[in-house]
Amino acid sequence: MADILVVEDEDNIAVALDFLLTRDGHKHARLATGNGAVDYIRRQRPDLVLLDVMLPDVSGYQIVQEVRADPDLAAIKVLMMTARGSVVERRKGLALGADGFIAKPFELAELRTEMARLLAPC
Repeated sequence: MADILVVEDEDNIAVALDFLLTRDGHKHARLATGNGAVDYIRRQRPDLVLLDVMLPDVSGYQIVQEVRADPDLAAIKVLMMTARGSVVERRKGLALGADGFIAKPFELAELRTEMARLLAPC
């Protein structure tokens, strides 16, 4: 069981993720905006952050950049999610320090596979 933070502003996606994570036995919390996400990550130290790129206030790119700038948060895995799943977006997310990138809408099996890869012991 992992501790997962979902940073997602779209309620329908957040509800689907809540269902999946609950069913798979993960402990999780959701933030509907990017405000406070980095502070939450510093305080709670989740194992994985499912991070939307396009948030209403602070972009997911800015959040992953701040997380990666803090050496104390190096162990936290970040999986970025976006409706704009272009190669350019993917490259940008990975270049800024994301551990994975998934395009929305995603298949639950694809999300599970990515999560398993990121949560696997090194």
